[in-house]
Amino acid sequence: MARKKLKVTLIAHSKNPEQVVTAAIRQCYSADSAAKIVNKKNKELSRRLIGQIISSGHTSTIEHAVFTFAIEGVSRSLTHQLVRHRIASYSQQSQRYVKFDSVDYILPPAVESDKKAQKVFEKLIADSAKAYRRLIKLGVKAEDARFVLPNAAETKIVMTMNARALENFLRERMCVRAQWEIRALANEIYNQLMKIAPEIFKYVGPTCETEGICWQGKMHCGKKINKHKQKIEVRERG
Repeated sequence: MARKKLKVTLIAHSKNPEQVVTAAIRQCYSADSAAKIVNKKNKELSRRLIGQIISSGHTSTIEHAVFTFAIEGVSRSLTHQLVRHRIASYSQQSQRYVKFDSVDYILPPAVESDKKAQKVFEKLIADSAKAYRRLIKLGVKAEDARFVLPNAAETKIVMTMNARALENFLRERMCVRAQWEIRALANEIYNQLMKIAPEIFKYVGPTCETEGICWQGKMHCGKKINKHKQKIEVRERG
């Protein structure tokens, strides 16, 4: 039994994603084929075109850029939230076919900050792990023994999303109202995407920062939104 930490690895992505997106944008208005356009490198033109389509909301062309992440050190609680983002492909470690000698787990910061709470939490993890191993020894199949495992049990998952789906994911999950674990995942994914395709992703994030509006209604975090500042930024990027 061991505590696990979040680890995100970008294991694959479209070759030259910003060039691919630029070629898709230009194909809509060019007599040339995208196969020719994609080889014409022009960073300033690419920056301007990507900025224009994102600020206009006509973002179907960024779907041509695809990214695959290997995610580990996350809880089953997180992956239940993650797979609600339906325009994606997921492959998750199976509790049905994988037998666990050790039930690794994720410890929430709120529990870690209280030693008494942490003791209660980790005792329950240990008891669950003991019950799981006992059931396996009794001949119960892993697919049934897993019923005693907690939401905190560590899991691994591979996720593939196109840039438009990632834009939606980051907009919702980088918000401070998002649950802490999936927000940490979103922030790490954002940091890695910015290294590969900054022009595509530099305008994504919580709508209070990118659009000058909050969709949380009465559930908002209380952050003051500078709507005038956001309008200026949107106009400039276009």
